[in-house]
Amino acid sequence: MIYSTATVPVNPEGEVPLTRAQVWNGLELKARDARLFLVTGLCTRCDVVEESATHFVREATIGGHDLREIVTLEPESKVTFFQASGPREGAIVNELFEDGEGALQLRFYCYIGLRGKEPNGREEQAEQAQFASENGYKAALLSTLKRTRELLAAGKL
Repeated sequence: MIYSTATVPVNPEGEVPLTRAQVWNGLELKARDARLFLVTGLCTRCDVVEESATHFVREATIGGHDLREIVTLEPESKVTFFQASGPREGAIVNELFEDGEGALQLRFYCYIGLRGKEPNGREEQAEQAQFASENGYKAALLSTLKRTRELLAAGKL
């Protein structure tokens, strides 16, 4: 199993401040259409195919892999992606919270495995290393906040 976590401040010095509601709007928009937030070409399809009062289901092609995720939203707090099909199984979470000093933080964490691969084998170890790298999920959090600021400035959020 792969466990990874990363946390970044939402409003570091020198950046246009974002409110919790603005970050939440960005996170929900990213959950509904990842194409708006990921590197061009990485996500080629992202469609909400079912929706209920408690969750929605999205089907996407990311990095050449087709996947289906059940997405739950805890307003202004947490987005959880349950991997229903695709190369991974488990859950990926994006969470907004305030630290001990009251500063808004954005955290990613996941507990996943790779379908059909040896537990803790070469593939899972490589994925764990990628998540922890400088280009891993910390970079993804920072790019999500950057894109949220861009959409806000363009009046699209």
